[in-house]
Amino acid sequence: MSKLHITGMIWARPTSDLEDLTGEAFQPAHIEALTRAHEEGGFDRVLAGYWTNAADGFLVLAHAAAVAKKIQFLLAHRPGFVSPTLAARKLATLDQLTGGRLALHVISGGEDADQRKDGDYADHAARYRRTDEFLEIIRRVWTEDRPFDHAGEFYRFEQAFSDIRPVQKPYLPIFFGGASDSALRVAARHADVYALFGEPLADTAAMLERVRAAQPTGKDIAFSWSNRPILGATEKQAWEYAHHIRARAIAKLKRSGTAGLIAAGQAVNSQRLVGLSQRGEVLDERLWTAMAGVLGGRGNSTALVGTAEQVARAMLRYRKLGVSHYIIRGWDPLPDVIGYGRELIPLLHELAAAEDVGRVSVPARSIAAE
Repeated sequence: MSKLHITGMIWARPTSDLEDLTGEAFQPAHIEALTRAHEEGGFDRVLAGYWTNAADGFLVLAHAAAVAKKIQFLLAHRPGFVSPTLAARKLATLDQLTGGRLALHVISGGEDADQRKDGDYADHAARYRRTDEFLEIIRRVWTEDRPFDHAGEFYRFEQAFSDIRPVQKPYLPIFFGGASDSALRVAARHADVYALFGEPLADTAAMLERVRAAQPTGKDIAFSWSNRPILGATEKQAWEYAHHIRARAIAKLKRSGTAGLIAAGQAVNSQRLVGLSQRGEVLDERLWTAMAGVLGGRGNSTALVGTAEQVARAMLRYRKLGVSHYIIRGWDPLPDVIGYGRELIPLLHELAAAEDVGRVSVPARSIAAE
């Protein structure tokens, strides 16, 4: 089977769905501590997300790369706000700065209201057409050996050329997400890794088949699956902690003036995750959906709950479907990263290696199910 790739997430400030934000919006020491914790914990990459109110991900990752010399990086970027010719040079510069450790996570945008915060009034279908054109252009900028012109639906320019190219040839790896038909069409042309949210096994298998069916003949695409694991020394303790997390999240929302739940978002993925919470609080034995209901399906909001071994085994069931990349983050980010590195990630690799040589299990670890 494919090698496992584990990606975490970093922010420019301490942040959580459970606690109110405090302190400055850009805290270099926090970026350093969180990045180092991921590197020391055995993560392969860290993702810098995109928010309309947060620090610029290009600069967050540039600082992270200065303090962590081995871990790789994944930059979330929304096409539409930076010219693709400039974006191509910015991305190539960051790849050079990191020594070839950068990948691009393309976020076309699923929420009209959020897009408008940055002045984007394109509708959903137009955003995906724009993404398609954007990615075509940046790849040309990275590979053309002479200046070129372009006149498309969204972008027009003359004699574009870049002296700076990525370390990785010919292109940066491109992660791509979205559950709509528009997203699948764009991914078929450009994606190396298709990113899925944390749905049950059957739903994930069906989505993988949809994506594969949309691919051109001969194209091989990898899959990423996102989750926010909740670990305990025993299964009982893990579930108690999960319920404590839900109570803290609702208390935070009430402090902000909501009724305790966020309405489902416009994005198809958000609606799918809220739909899971309505099907049942626990699916596939330990996929906990309650927080997707609390947070309106926004972001990565389902959780596998159990001991480290139970969660690792549950994650590896997705590997049998074809998942090779996992994006995981915690509810208390820094302590959870340390816990994942100490308990979950070593077990994932140990159990995956055992599967690869045909063994059913590895000895010396018991599954507590109190």
